[in-house]
Amino acid sequence: MSALNPTPNPRVGFVSLGCPKALVDSERILTQLRVEGYDIVQTYDDADVVVANTCGFIDSAVAESLDAIGEALAENGRVIVTGCLGKRADVIRQAHPDVLAISGPADYASVMTAVHAALPPRHDPFADLLPRRDDGIGIKLTPKHYAYLKISEGCNHRCSFCIIPSMRGDLVSRPVDDVLREAEKLVMGGVRELLVVSQDTSAYGVDVRYAEREWRGRAYQTRMKSLCEGLSQLGVWSRLHYVYPYPHVDDVIPLMAEGKVLPYLDIPFQHASPRVLRLMKRPGAVEKTLERVQNWRRLCPDITLRSTFIVGFPGETEAEFEELLDFLDEAQLDRVGAFAYSPVEGAAANDLPDPVREEVKQERLARFMERQAEISAARLEAKVGTVQRCLVDSVDGELAIARSKADAPEIDGVVQIQNGEAMGLRAGQFVDVEILGSDDHDLYGEARPPGADPRTTPLPVLAQA
Repeated sequence: MSALNPTPNPRVGFVSLGCPKALVDSERILTQLRVEGYDIVQTYDDADVVVANTCGFIDSAVAESLDAIGEALAENGRVIVTGCLGKRADVIRQAHPDVLAISGPADYASVMTAVHAALPPRHDPFADLLPRRDDGIGIKLTPKHYAYLKISEGCNHRCSFCIIPSMRGDLVSRPVDDVLREAEKLVMGGVRELLVVSQDTSAYGVDVRYAEREWRGRAYQTRMKSLCEGLSQLGVWSRLHYVYPYPHVDDVIPLMAEGKVLPYLDIPFQHASPRVLRLMKRPGAVEKTLERVQNWRRLCPDITLRSTFIVGFPGETEAEFEELLDFLDEAQLDRVGAFAYSPVEGAAANDLPDPVREEVKQERLARFMERQAEISAARLEAKVGTVQRCLVDSVDGELAIARSKADAPEIDGVVQIQNGEAMGLRAGQFVDVEILGSDDHDLYGEARPPGADPRTTPLPVLAQA
């Protein structure tokens, strides 16, 4: 083939499902594919092979993953499966015996081996002499201005409703200097918000005994608080997700009050009945939990608290469900997600007695969400008349769609800026917004010119590449 018509690069299609932790896995696989000379394509027709990164945590996720694999097989015919559902290869093979290979979560080497077998990389004797470009950031599946920062893999807990440890193994923490260097490169590449994710962020470092590592000439412990102190040096938003309610979570609240990390905690309480929590194998000191919530708000009045709960857990009585509603009334959490309990293959909770009837689960879920909707709406309404620092995600006609410090992407609400186009706003820009209205989920307001509100302190200047 002539130099004017070189052999095309092998082409890979990619399907990414599941949580932000799985999304980070997808980004790393895609980056390695690109480094090795594969082209990433957007359609099944254009792909020589398709990689599907799956989720397998709950039944609905398993069904979605199997459907995605089936669609890829029907449209392309050559499919490599990885991710959490890959730990249940028998389920995949039973539904789709023609998949080329199966591997588990974060098993990047196995994915690349399968890709090499199905679609060998093109050998170019001239290009192969050149060093591969690797800027330390790689391919991102999020918008340019925010990124997920995964700090560990696996989990040491054995919650009775969860099978994540059987899929992803026990806790393995990344060295803190590795995490901080990645964060630094992301910021230099244009990221304005770092979303810290793991299966259990508050357990970060326990497996390595909080080993110290050096970054920018200073020693940092491999520990959640020390990580937050390091991230605060980068001059961008840092948001903590999946924080298990250990007592040492209290240590990061002063950092939030000082503006070193966003005043936001995503902390899954799961229930409020001590007996149900024991059945879940979760912390059960509900009164202490309420005291801690009150203390967090005393130390950091602007803190946003997000949580998740399970209703209809096996054995949950009506009285225990009412305890959960009472907890909502007292805790006044800002954002809440809830799920009706669903059996997960391999979970210990499947063997518990007294399962709750499906119609009762759904009725309780509806009552739960109705109660929380009132709380969330009231807390949003209390922000009307305030000025909120926001990060613009997109511009849609006259509106700019942004998020405040209280809003994580995809799971929380947004701030609709009515004069976004008129103010010339763009994605990735910080702006102060006067809040003029609210509903059950979102805020509405107008951007203020720079310097219009002297009470708002601008973020530090970002380091330049």
